[in-house]
Amino acid sequence: MITSSINIATIAIPSSPSSLWSTVRSVGAFNVACSFAALWTFVKVMRALRWRFRTTQLRGPPRTSFVYGVSNDLVSSKDSTMMYEGWTQEYGVVYMIPSVLGQTQIVLNDPRAIAHFCARESWTYVQTPLALTLTETLVGRGLLWSQGESHRRQRKALTPAFSNAAIRKLASVFYDSAYKVKNAWNTELESSKDGSAVIEVQNWMNHISLDTIGIAGFSHDFGSLDGKHASVTEVFDTFGNNPQTSKVNQVFFLLASAFPIITKIPNNRMKLTKKLNVTMGEISNDLLLRSLREKDVNMTEAEKEKSIIGLLIKAEGQDAELHMSEEEIVDQMKGLLLAGYETTSASLTWTLIELSRHPDVQTKLREELLAFGADPTYDQLKANLPYLDAVILEILRLHPALPVFNRCARVDDVIPLSEPVCTESGKMTDSISIAKGSLMVVPIKAVNCSLAIWGPDAKEFKPDRWLAEDGISGKAKEIQGHRHLLTFVDGPRTCLGKDFAIAELKVVVSVLVKNFVFDLRDGPDTQVEIVRGILPRPRVVGEDGIGVPLRVRQYE
Repeated sequence: MITSSINIATIAIPSSPSSLWSTVRSVGAFNVACSFAALWTFVKVMRALRWRFRTTQLRGPPRTSFVYGVSNDLVSSKDSTMMYEGWTQEYGVVYMIPSVLGQTQIVLNDPRAIAHFCARESWTYVQTPLALTLTETLVGRGLLWSQGESHRRQRKALTPAFSNAAIRKLASVFYDSAYKVKNAWNTELESSKDGSAVIEVQNWMNHISLDTIGIAGFSHDFGSLDGKHASVTEVFDTFGNNPQTSKVNQVFFLLASAFPIITKIPNNRMKLTKKLNVTMGEISNDLLLRSLREKDVNMTEAEKEKSIIGLLIKAEGQDAELHMSEEEIVDQMKGLLLAGYETTSASLTWTLIELSRHPDVQTKLREELLAFGADPTYDQLKANLPYLDAVILEILRLHPALPVFNRCARVDDVIPLSEPVCTESGKMTDSISIAKGSLMVVPIKAVNCSLAIWGPDAKEFKPDRWLAEDGISGKAKEIQGHRHLLTFVDGPRTCLGKDFAIAELKVVVSVLVKNFVFDLRDGPDTQVEIVRGILPRPRVVGEDGIGVPLRVRQYE
């Protein structure tokens, strides 16, 4: 009776019909909200149960954070490759790692598993919701964003621009950019007292990449190597110039991996991303309009064939199979501009850093180039300079532009393994079942530098490994990517511009190494760290932004 009296006394009695209606409405809204919450929880629980029942449960590291799993450790680590390597040694070639807010990721470090995964990429394995959101925000719905049939169509339309025949015609563009840098550096060195100068090389490599993709891709010279102002470079560079906000961004994107809608919340990095999208969009629109005007006037058939923009204009007027809308064309241009700028410039910078760290390699490369004589043609770059080829491959192995590759399983799958692993229950298995919705990780850099795959010297810069009589040895032969590397991924989403990028790297490196000697400004023990731009970038410790100052002198 006492309890009943208390309950009755605590019930608020509406004083009027309107207040009674308000009470009913509020209770109704509350019930609806509770129903949705219950339904959401039920769906989540059922999906989790289905995933656990249909996915092989593997061993893996324990959760170090209730909220982040081990994801924060990976992002914060100065060398996440070592973490992946340690887990592979402890748990086997495939394992599970706890991720953000209870999620689990399946890590593939096995050549056969990765080959299977890549072959089904874009159909069975698709981009994660966060990756789709960020890619669309940055470059729209072009080739980098598209999946399945849309990706196949867009890639087919662009493929002729990256054939050997097309790239062969672009060698002169690569050489023009390289010689502009050579002439500018010669001018600076001639005015120095001791014949040497400290040059911030990453900025110059950025300019090479921008001007090259501008001319080769869109028949437009941004002129950044000539000192012209290019608005897009300012936005690109800003990404690496504000490391103080990286901790905030880190938390933001870790949580966004579970709830992509978080990316709609304004923050400095998302504002920069949108600004870059707008800037690249304006440039792409201008270039497209200019090319459309000149298409039938000044642009010869040969220029159309060797310019990406010529193929894009052609695609707009194509039949239904390869047709692209104007919006898709602009998005392709933004994506190609971003990829051409970010990846090649970082690889060029890493090449100069490694050659400065290893003067014996630099000398050996210079001797090969000088012995060859005149500037090699595109075909000679591919076939007649083995040590240059080895140096570039070693850079691509140690310093991939994309260190980790994430995907989500669109359907159930079974992945074969090259060697058995022990499951969570203690059983051995030579294949793993993957349920729809599983989050997959291929740690590209960790695989490229794996001791088990590449041998005990896997972490060393050693171009000679590519020149052995029997070629590379061990399990590395089982990697099915370009030259047994995962740097350009593999399968349907293999980097379309890989031959373009390698040719540009070889041309620029050949010109610079023949004419200059490079040393680390502060000696051989100079520390280099990774900073997060749009993609990871090298930076000499203690420098601002993405500074890589090297001491440069003319070769005599």
